Amino acid sequence: MSELAYSSAVAIADRIRQREISSREAVDYFLARVETLDKPINSVVTIDAERARTEADAADAALARGEVRGPLHGVPMTVKDSFQTAGMRTTSGAPELASFIPTEDAWPVARLREAGAIIFGKTNLPIYAGDLQSYNKVFGTTNNPHDVSRTPGGSSGGSAAALACGFTPLELGSDIGGSIRLPSHMSGVVGHKPSYGIVPAHGQIPGPPGTLTLADLAVAGPMARTIQDLKLGLDIMAGPNRWEKPAWHLELPPPRRPTLKQYRVAAWLDDPACRVEPEVGEMLEGTAQKLAAAGVRVDHDARPEFTLEKVADTFFALLQAALAGGVPADRLDEYAATVGDMPAAHTRRLLAMRHRQWLSYNERRLQMRKRWEEFFIQWDAILLPVMPCSAIAHDHSEPMASRMASVGGEQRPYWDLTTWMAPAGACYLPVTVIPVGRLKNGLPIGIQIVGAYLHDHTTLDLAEHLLPLVGGCPRPHGF
Repeated sequence: MSELAYSSAVAIADRIRQREISSREAVDYFLARVETLDKPINSVVTIDAERARTEADAADAALARGEVRGPLHGVPMTVKDSFQTAGMRTTSGAPELASFIPTEDAWPVARLREAGAIIFGKTNLPIYAGDLQSYNKVFGTTNNPHDVSRTPGGSSGGSAAALACGFTPLELGSDIGGSIRLPSHMSGVVGHKPSYGIVPAHGQIPGPPGTLTLADLAVAGPMARTIQDLKLGLDIMAGPNRWEKPAWHLELPPPRRPTLKQYRVAAWLDDPACRVEPEVGEMLEGTAQKLAAAGVRVDHDARPEFTLEKVADTFFALLQAALAGGVPADRLDEYAATVGDMPAAHTRRLLAMRHRQWLSYNERRLQMRKRWEEFFIQWDAILLPVMPCSAIAHDHSEPMASRMASVGGEQRPYWDLTTWMAPAGACYLPVTVIPVGRLKNGLPIGIQIVGAYLHDHTTLDLAEHLLPLVGGCPRPHGF
């Protein structure tokens, strides 16, 4: 059974259907693995073993009757703790929700269950999914399995760490400012940020339980160790939201090219607005060279007609606006009047922006979306860094916006680490992140494969071709 740890969800589902293993055996295996190995990592923070075993027994009984519920029939998995799970505690890392047990599933969770998945646990995150590290007062800190002195990323950090450790074959993450992409990079797993609007995330916290607003920029998406699992996860979860369900149908375009050699790929692997560390840059460049050696047309000069600095400025403004619902109303005037050029002051002013200012940023975003449309007429995808460095050391100092991060020996503002999230994030584009190798210190490095809006299958297809060329997902020592 030990091979289950790093088996794909697709492979486990196939073995269950073929009666090579039972769902109950798979559930018991992953429960035991988490119990034995997770203490120094602290990735899986809530477990409902009794319910998982009951559901597994029911899945096995159904299979004995010739019934297969869906493509994940009987497959155990975990889910980020921001997604409501009916009958299972959901805290979003907030002390005030430490005992909250929802009565219904978030929509992506419901779709995974309908496909036959068995949710046996919840994975850690920062409070209200609001950081690129994963720690909170309810469950404590999640450590990076490649180096426990560092973060696995955030906000889907517990998700990424659990995948890296072989505690689950598939995860449900979310991404508003990089929360799927950053942890996938820092922990050495694969993740897909879908095109905005194709995976309804009703039932995620924040906002408070019962909120119906689907926040700007925010998406839910799959995380895994294989691209095949990402594809399956997206296929299961994608579809209309509650408002559009009566009339809306989704049919994503197929991959743009039938073979790898026919792809046309741009490579934007560094920029003066956010320099990457030299060793990181070498690894990213080596990845582009591997594609070129496989026959792909790779261009290092092709760019959309806007700067990284401009799109990052727009993205950060839209991101703060999307997060502003968590600011107490009686603090808005204080935030708006904040003076100074420090990052914390800038963040406060954006959190208090007026609607007319948001409209201006939104128009800038739409103009850049048009530039992307034009760009993707000639190019099928573009490669971008995820972060300028590898996983950072734990830093829980407050205020968050005043933190500094070491990048190549230089101290940079904390939020600079999210700069490369902007080109795709601001413009609603799909992104598949894969690991492309490890630095000399053993920490993994990822790359973003970005495609045109709604061309998710293109980024996933290119990722599936590329991942074997760069060695797959690295296993942490001891797991």
